[in-house]
Amino acid sequence: MTKIGIFDSGIGGLSVARAIEQSLPALEVVFRHDTPAHFPYATKTPDEIYGYVTPVIGSLVADGCELVVVACNTVSTTLIGRLRAEFSVPFIAVEPMIKPAAALTKTGIIAVCATPTTLTSQRYQSLKSMYAQGVTVLEPDCTDWSAMIERNQMTVERLRSDIMPCLAQGADVLVLGCTHYHWIEQDIKRLVGETVQVVQPETAIISRLQELLSKNEVKHTSVKKASQVK
Repeated sequence: MTKIGIFDSGIGGLSVARAIEQSLPALEVVFRHDTPAHFPYATKTPDEIYGYVTPVIGSLVADGCELVVVACNTVSTTLIGRLRAEFSVPFIAVEPMIKPAAALTKTGIIAVCATPTTLTSQRYQSLKSMYAQGVTVLEPDCTDWSAMIERNQMTVERLRSDIMPCLAQGADVLVLGCTHYHWIEQDIKRLVGETVQVVQPETAIISRLQELLSKNEVKHTSVKKASQVK
């Protein structure tokens, strides 16, 4: 049985792990997250986050995971290159779905809900430059959403105050750019109604995983030796 690892800063990535287990039951899925002391990643620097992430991913690889899904947009948009240089397993990076959102919008306005670290990353800016030319991208302040979700403190009133101004400006696609937000996806959908599309990457992750499995690119490998790390 192929074993894959799922990493996230907190409980958010558990939704990704469950989606993979349901779609690909033949896989052995191992989910691990960082310690509560390091959470949230939302406003931490990439170097700080790198120090937190590598031991957890190293433990997944040491335990035989042949591929790791980084189910954290903050880590994927800031550190995926460094992680691929350090570990020889394949990675699937989870990033805000700018490309499909830009293709779906009819008003030419989308809203991206993500952490400050994700929104200021070079990768996120690159995604906007590549796929959102001519599209207005709104970015509501979601700084403490992840922490509120971890503590089960998110309310409809808070969602309304953060999201509805984007809809008032014409946004008709809402991107969930943090896997923690998957846990409140249904609340968001009820709030925004059927005229606004809410997109998140679980289906895309599963498709990419199936692609790698079909190409036999998921093979047991190990952590690179220090001399191999560029």
